[in-house]
Amino acid sequence: MNRSRLALTAVFAALATALAGGCGDPGGLRGAGATPSAQGPTHLWPDLPPPSAPAEDYGAIESVRVTGVKVPGDDLRKVDPADVVRADFEQNPGTYDTSDSVYEKTVERLDDCADDDSGARERCPVLKAYYRDLTGDGEEDLIVGVSTPDDNLDIRVYAQQKRRLTQIMEMSDAVLGVELAGRDLIIRAVSSLPGYEYHTVWSWDSHQKTMLPTRDEIVRSANAPRLKTPRPSPSASGSGTPSESDGR
Repeated sequence: MNRSRLALTAVFAALATALAGGCGDPGGLRGAGATPSAQGPTHLWPDLPPPSAPAEDYGAIESVRVTGVKVPGDDLRKVDPADVVRADFEQNPGTYDTSDSVYEKTVERLDDCADDDSGARERCPVLKAYYRDLTGDGEEDLIVGVSTPDDNLDIRVYAQQKRRLTQIMEMSDAVLGVELAGRDLIIRAVSSLPGYEYHTVWSWDSHQKTMLPTRDEIVRSANAPRLKTPRPSPSASGSGTPSESDGR
């Protein structure tokens, strides 16, 4: 028994030596080379004086009350969205100036929403309303879009706050699309940079009691055409024959 154990031990030792030195290595730890040193944040211009006044904030929204519209049982589904928008536009111009022709024409079109005539109702600029709990209080809020004469879309959101109808968001832009993701409202808008678009995420802020643009980015548009790489002219290659860069 002792001799057989010694023989097995010798066999196992020989196999271990062969595996350690041969090409049958199943994958031991290997060095990955030098690791780049970590770089912490660098503070630029640390001696800058504090600003004397804050810059004008984009999307600095304040909640405003909308009066003159009753909400039965605090259920926003029981009110006509056009009635809410019409009262809100008259009381809260938002991004518009009351002397602006776009604002005046929009208010005129909103009056068509209350007309019994079918033709007038078709001219009503209020789009289909959507309902979603954006504030997290368990109650559905009202999301409305209004087409304006300048080909923009005015988006307004309403909530019942302390039994009062309240506008918690208002913005107007050349909108490409609007999405709801959980309690966020995502707005895609046209960019002045060809082939790109703006994505703005509006989220409820419990301290400000309004929807605020929590993330704003410019991204490549999915429908943007691919940029074509110009081919070199024949003179650039020194002859009139096609060069290798022509792909021929």
